[in-house]
Amino acid sequence: MVINKVENIEKVKVEIPGAVNAYKQVTIGQADKTPMYSLRVFTLEPGGNTPYHTHNYEHLNYIIEGEGYLVDEAGNEKPIGKGEFALVEPNEKHMFKNAADKNFVFICAVPKEFE
Repeated sequence: MVINKVENIEKVKVEIPGAVNAYKQVTIGQADKTPMYSLRVFTLEPGGNTPYHTHNYEHLNYIIEGEGYLVDEAGNEKPIGKGEFALVEPNEKHMFKNAADKNFVFICAVPKEFE
């Protein structure tokens, strides 16, 4: 059994082209010997975003704090905020974007190989 607290997990700047003011914390992952999935917490500072990208696995998201947008394949900005869940399917182009003046924080669950 593993219990981690987000405040105790190192926050690492996302250094992928297209990422702006984005930070990641792996709260439960391969280092914890997770059998299948990893849970990451992303923080997008005001004006921040993840890269506009695709990958061959789904990921599940839960918004912890703030408001922003989930940008779809057509470039449509779909509002999403605290308490909402989102599914991004495999190979679906997407981006999370913070357009507010406070942090946008969300959990992202992915297969452990892609943490």
